[in-house]
Amino acid sequence: MNDFEQVYIFVKQRLQTFDQPLEKGKIREIVLQTKELLANITLSHLGLPSADNLVDEDWERMIRELEMHFDVKMPEGSIIQGKDQQKRDTKWWSEKEKGNNDLYYWNRYKEYIGQNFAPEVIRTIDIDTDVVMNNIADPKLSQFTTYGMVVGHVQSGKTANYSALISKACDAGYKFIIVIAGGINNLRNQTQVRINEAIIGSQEGKLVGVGKLGGTKSEKTPSSPTTTTQDFNKRDADKLMGLFNFETINVPVIMVIKKNTNTLSNVIKWLKAKYKNKIAKHAMLMIDDESDYASVNTKGEDDPSTINKKLRQLMSLFEKSAYIAYTATPYANIFIDYRVDNDNLGLDLFPKDFIVALNAPDNYFGAKKIFLNKYDNYVRHIQDNGGVLPLKHKKDTEILSIPDSLKEAVRVFLINIAIRNLGGQSGKHNSMLVHVSRFTNIHVKVAFYIEEYLNTVIDEVVSYGLLDNASKYSTYIRSLEETYNKEYNEVDFKWKDILNEADFKWEDILNEISNFIKSIIVREVHQRAKIPLEYLEGEPLNVIAIGGASLSRGYTLEGLSVSYFLRTTKMYDTLMQMGRWFGYRIGYEDICRIYMKKLMGRSFSYIIEATEELFENFRRMAEAKKTPNDFGLSVTQHPHSSLQVTANNKLRHTTDYYFNMNLDGSEKETTCIDKDEKILTCNLQVINTLIHKLEKNPLYKRDGDKYLWKDVDKELIIEFLDKFKVYSKNPVYYSSKMPIEFIKTYALEVDKKWDILLPTGKQANEEYDNGDILFKKEKRTGMKDEEIYLEANQRHISTGTLEKVLFSADEAKGKSRRDLRAMMEKPLLCLHVMDVTTKDGDEYSNVPAFGISFPGDVDDDPNIVKAKVNQVFVDRLIADLKDESEVDEE
Repeated sequence: MNDFEQVYIFVKQRLQTFDQPLEKGKIREIVLQTKELLANITLSHLGLPSADNLVDEDWERMIRELEMHFDVKMPEGSIIQGKDQQKRDTKWWSEKEKGNNDLYYWNRYKEYIGQNFAPEVIRTIDIDTDVVMNNIADPKLSQFTTYGMVVGHVQSGKTANYSALISKACDAGYKFIIVIAGGINNLRNQTQVRINEAIIGSQEGKLVGVGKLGGTKSEKTPSSPTTTTQDFNKRDADKLMGLFNFETINVPVIMVIKKNTNTLSNVIKWLKAKYKNKIAKHAMLMIDDESDYASVNTKGEDDPSTINKKLRQLMSLFEKSAYIAYTATPYANIFIDYRVDNDNLGLDLFPKDFIVALNAPDNYFGAKKIFLNKYDNYVRHIQDNGGVLPLKHKKDTEILSIPDSLKEAVRVFLINIAIRNLGGQSGKHNSMLVHVSRFTNIHVKVAFYIEEYLNTVIDEVVSYGLLDNASKYSTYIRSLEETYNKEYNEVDFKWKDILNEADFKWEDILNEISNFIKSIIVREVHQRAKIPLEYLEGEPLNVIAIGGASLSRGYTLEGLSVSYFLRTTKMYDTLMQMGRWFGYRIGYEDICRIYMKKLMGRSFSYIIEATEELFENFRRMAEAKKTPNDFGLSVTQHPHSSLQVTANNKLRHTTDYYFNMNLDGSEKETTCIDKDEKILTCNLQVINTLIHKLEKNPLYKRDGDKYLWKDVDKELIIEFLDKFKVYSKNPVYYSSKMPIEFIKTYALEVDKKWDILLPTGKQANEEYDNGDILFKKEKRTGMKDEEIYLEANQRHISTGTLEKVLFSADEAKGKSRRDLRAMMEKPLLCLHVMDVTTKDGDEYSNVPAFGISFPGDVDDDPNIVKAKVNQVFVDRLIADLKDESEVDEE
């Protein structure tokens, strides 16, 4: 470690001794105290770090980095419990056992993650895992079988959460802990490394992680029959553990295995060889990581799918067992039939007892931030792959080169490394992800052409990079400079603040690239790869990783800043799990880039919006004391659920398929508007006709900027919905923001009157006269101008909290739109007539649109509506199921 790193660690340890959260200004105070201390003492006798090489800018940078570390908030999660679970003792751990336990394993793990995690994050992990511990069962009980699920965000720290849970389970007396770590070797190996560091403390004879901390007791080291390179096999397990028996071993047994039929069978046979009957005295905890992958039974209960059957067989070997599914994409798990109870296999894996939804820390670089809040900052659209690397291809498709956009992504990666190095992160890993296929043969070809291009860039930079005006001598260096100017030069990024450089120059970037460019390596990550991708502590790696399924679920790419993504799917879980770019990007978040097709970017945006709503529903259901069964119904009837039916393989045998949908408490809008002049004129007339027919209804006008009609007969609404032409490529998938067929069914079947709102624009806006009323048109700027339609900015037509118009100021005070919809009694149809200015500056006048706010909340009896999906949609969905059921081609 250099002087900066040593002093940084010293100061951080001092700050951790103070009450958390820290008082404002405390970090600056302690840093400056340390600066003065180290400048005025003789270090050699005190064992303190040296600050001889630190300048004022280093101390300021240290303050900023420590503020980023300590000023992190992480809200506690929420829990939904089953009806029987709500009657049990779910305080056995936090209020009884925890206070009477020395917490050897948990205290070590807490100290270990304290090196990198903010105190607030550690506190929340402690609370959240206490909740999970309370809801599994006390291992001292004579018999139990518990099924739960923990839902987090992709790459947000689920491994840290279940490592904390395992630590506490070891303290509580769980004797056998098994982590099912995905279906691919590299993911299992990576998980084993993390469990070694978090709990076991040793790896291949060396101390790691918690094993390096003081107070380690060798007699408490858990036993593990799996290693970083070796999955479970019976022969090696017997050799390692001798005459293994839970009665004679005093430490927990922890194994990390691949989600593989043979491996699971071997574990089952191994345990059966030791115990002829059920294991009665000792409790087992099973952590099913990425539980939506392969664990769910996609066949009939008479003949369950193999992995599902093996997991249930393993559970059935113990009289006392707890199954915890961990996932960021819980959709398939929710579709499990909670009624299944097989005499031989027991219950299916539905989380009947509890579901815990975790929150991410506020420094999490997540889907919402990328795809909903700052899409244009991070996402770049791939438009040039068609003739070179087609989206749809076979394993033997001829690849003769790579797209220019992929070459640009490589250049961005080189620039990113330089920025991080100059910003004080030279000791960190850097990764680029290239995910363009599910076929290994394609990975091999793409890797070859990336390496060919990279080697040419390396040669040019080595030859000319240190010369003045190097771009004059090399077209490749000129391309690097053009990429830098395009992506970074005009934006005020955080790294400029860190570097304290008001006039940051391209020459600085190029000089730094010259220093490290020979260190860049290209790694293929698939089943046939000869050289594994490994991130070693203290050995910074700069790597371009190329793979498909092997990189798409659970595997963490360290220091990932550039992703090049060419895949297509409509499945929630497949899309989200392919997104390795979520996670933590402390100090370099602003320079991250994701290259993908425009349609795929839009799919991510829709899915993430739905997922955010799913988490909000979960929170509200938890507050309302709903059960996992209720949550399951909520997911399957969610307005966006048609985007995924991952676990429903019955689609393969159906000709007529219907979706059930619950619109209660939701808001639907025409966020995509057809630009055809005839359709615009027609839709405007539909709005005019409706307003004309409202003359018999009472008109309420509030604050001069809204027209409100109350208690409108639904027949007028039905006529409006039938005549308004909603833009849609597909009646379900592409119109998730406006599922018009379901809304029509709702209007027909739900016996309610409606309210109608016409918001108007500001006083300076142009007027519109529809023959009945004169009003100011609304203005919308920044809409996307696609080839045949306009798309609303951030996928919202309405602005403000429109539902407030239905309530008094006191009633609406402090209420969100969701809260107000829960208070509504009738649906609210909102009409819009807008003047639109697109991102490109084009103008459209008198653009019609509408939105609907539906009343209801989780406490209400849902108004379920059903609509038939056309065969084209079913065929597409089946094709996606087939495509995504396959891993990298061998």
